[in-house]
Amino acid sequence: MDEKTLFEGNPVMFGNNPVLFIICLGLILAYGAGLVILLIWYLKTKATKLTITNQRVILRKGLLSKKTSEVNINDIRKIGTEQRFLQRIFGVGKMTISTAGTGGVEISVSGFKKPDELKSLIRQNV
Repeated sequence: MDEKTLFEGNPVMFGNNPVLFIICLGLILAYGAGLVILLIWYLKTKATKLTITNQRVILRKGLLSKKTSEVNINDIRKIGTEQRFLQRIFGVGKMTISTAGTGGVEISVSGFKKPDELKSLIRQNV
């Protein structure tokens, strides 16, 4: 079976932490310091990439140094989602993926849109 990409994306900034985003905008207007915080935050979000294929879930993190976590779809035993109040309002949340081979979480990502839909996408391919 050929591997097909079902989802590929980066976390969102505003929806994941709207209060911090607004504070940074205020700091930009007042002192300009918020621009540095937003730039670092932006680079961190662009350096995090989640890819879901019909065979694997891959999380890549890092700008200068890289870390990759990869889980075969067939090995997934548990997928958890979590949304704080403001995250629910903005439609983003956290997703964790565990396998039978380990006792802990293999992949943990936060700030992605519609985590329940990502969970369903993975479950459809198990």
